[in-house]
Amino acid sequence: MARSKAVLWIVLIAQFMVVLDATIVTVALPSIQSGLHFDSQTQLQWVINAYILLFGGFLLFGGRAGDLLGRQRLFIIGLALFGLSSLVNGLAQNSETLIVGRAVQGLGGALTSPAVLSIILVTFESVKDRTKALGAFSAVTASGSGAGMLAGGILTEWVDWRAIFLVNVPIAAIAIIGAIKVVANSRHRIEGQKNRMDLPGAVTITAGLMLLVYAIVNADDWGWGSGKFIGFVAGAAALIVAFFVIESVSKQPLVRLGIFRHRALAVSNGSMLLMTGGVFVMMFFPVLYWAEIKGYSPIKVGLAFLPWPAAMAVASTFAQKLIGKAGPKAALWPGLLIIAGGLFWLGFVHPTSNYAGDFLPGMLLTAIGAGFAWASLFLVASVGVKPEESGLASGLINTSQQLGSAIGLAILASVAAAYTSSLVADGTPANDALVKGFDRGFMIGAAVLVASALVAFLGLRARDGRHTPEETPVEPSPDEVPSVALEPAMGD
Repeated sequence: MARSKAVLWIVLIAQFMVVLDATIVTVALPSIQSGLHFDSQTQLQWVINAYILLFGGFLLFGGRAGDLLGRQRLFIIGLALFGLSSLVNGLAQNSETLIVGRAVQGLGGALTSPAVLSIILVTFESVKDRTKALGAFSAVTASGSGAGMLAGGILTEWVDWRAIFLVNVPIAAIAIIGAIKVVANSRHRIEGQKNRMDLPGAVTITAGLMLLVYAIVNADDWGWGSGKFIGFVAGAAALIVAFFVIESVSKQPLVRLGIFRHRALAVSNGSMLLMTGGVFVMMFFPVLYWAEIKGYSPIKVGLAFLPWPAAMAVASTFAQKLIGKAGPKAALWPGLLIIAGGLFWLGFVHPTSNYAGDFLPGMLLTAIGAGFAWASLFLVASVGVKPEESGLASGLINTSQQLGSAIGLAILASVAAAYTSSLVADGTPANDALVKGFDRGFMIGAAVLVASALVAFLGLRARDGRHTPEETPVEPSPDEVPSVALEPAMGD
């Protein structure tokens, strides 16, 4: 048990670092722009987009590579890439170096993040222990987001923007040393065969996801109905279709298609896609509102956002108890509806709204709901999955989370911007128009969360997520999966 707790601490440190980096950069962008003399806002946006592009594109590859090559090994490789690229970013002397470094950081995150979840899944096999571990995972994920904004503001104002990258270096080093000492390099071995990575499948799905993410992050500039956007989406769709064709005939597929017959896994991924598609406006609209409408400093923005991860961490503790008694479904769909209620509340803010009475209640509702929903989704997506496919399962749920947030935020931000522009054209004062655009985004996000709750309520059974892998085995056809064994591979 002591070793399991040590493993959990190590992987959670790494998860905190990866999540922290997703938000810590946002508040430092103006300082980065002036420090490295970016030519335009479009070029500056690639400090964010380069990370998202590689992270989203390589998640599935990272998940399956951990199953085949060893989870500890991939965890360490991902951390090393993340730490070294953070060092390069912190020392960058021009914009091009920083953008390339951020891309490598995204790749490191794509290898690390699925490995974190996979290591948790193979370390904690009972539902009770796994529920607690995933609750801690969800709490760390939430606190990392909030801490990123606060830390970004503090480091940018009191130290230098370079510190937001350099802070990752010692964290990565500590996690690597800990992983070498206590994390086993477990992997799955196919009896009578040599493990091989499905390269055609890996290339097509990675290229397809990268094209899709690239199209999404540029859709606002290109136009959602432009030929360029449609062409990139069509290319992504063709690559993804090719991927499914390749997987259907591969002897050692990157993604065994039969895994989607696992009802709980399929439903949880669909619900996660929708949930993050709606809730991630919380990482965008409030920050713009506080900075542009209220004139908050970066540190004050971070402090204003702090109740969100704090409330989510507390809620996830109560969610663990509910899940233990009634199963994840009992916590999941009510949690999603609570998020929807919070977003609906925020859909009525206006330029003169006050923080405590108008903004905070909606923030707390979305945080409480997220605390109940996030841990439930990760649990439902993993229970009943064979240990040798834990990396694949974690790669899938992480990909759903990343794509949902990218697609949802891009669409809702575009809708909000378009509505704001139309109001300004009709003579509405700029601040009023901007906030009404946010309101519309919040309202649509609430509707997406209701859809996510319906998927979870109608798609899951009360018993889903309440059994160990041995109690609820996935039953693929005999010709789909060769026999496998879990191999420690400590000496590799």
